Amino acid sequence: MWVFVPIYGWAKCGAILALISRLAFGELVDQPESVEGGRRIVNSRMWQFFIMGLLMFAINIGLLIPFSIVIGIITAFFVGSIAAGVTPNVTSILVVSLLTLILIPVLFVAVLWVQARFFVVEVPLAIEDNIDGTSTIGRSWELTKGHTWRIVAILFVGYLITIPIQIPFTILSTIIQAALASLAEENRGYAVLSQLSNLILTLISAALVVPFWQSIKAVVYYDLRSRREGMGLKLRDRDI
Repeated sequence: MWVFVPIYGWAKCGAILALISRLAFGELVDQPESVEGGRRIVNSRMWQFFIMGLLMFAINIGLLIPFSIVIGIITAFFVGSIAAGVTPNVTSILVVSLLTLILIPVLFVAVLWVQARFFVVEVPLAIEDNIDGTSTIGRSWELTKGHTWRIVAILFVGYLITIPIQIPFTILSTIIQAALASLAEENRGYAVLSQLSNLILTLISAALVVPFWQSIKAVVYYDLRSRREGMGLKLRDRDI
């Protein structure tokens, strides 16, 4: 719910998500800690999580721009031809269809590749010393180097696991919105009820899925540290 509170809520949400990964990591290295103990540490860097979130948002926007330009050019060419009264010939349709078929999987793989490089971005900030909201991004990039496609495979399998969990909520949300659509035309209150029910179902779905992903991040982080650095891993142990 913190994600709906601007600025402070976003920072708090980032810290809570990182806390899940930190606690999972503690179990992996046989150094379990209490929820309150872990929370004190991640809360001390709460605003660093906010900075990290802003930087990652900017990076994602920057990476999306080239793809958006390419897709926009193809769409503008096709739609512009129709608007000008020029009936697309078979060759044009085949070219556009082929480009679309190529771009969709390429875009999907590219998104997974980028996600893999930044997959553990918040985990170093939650666990390691001398890490801030900026350096944790570089740390994720460094750790995942040479292991990207293995992480992409993990992401793909993870999505296959979580999609069945989310499908029932999507179907239920669609049914509720369809049932309230006709009533919403007569009473605006039903439109608000429809949006509220959709929000509640989305939050319940996220509550089931997000801890799974945060735990997977802890496992991947542990594996990367072991493979790349081969060192004994130890949680920070200091008073806040």
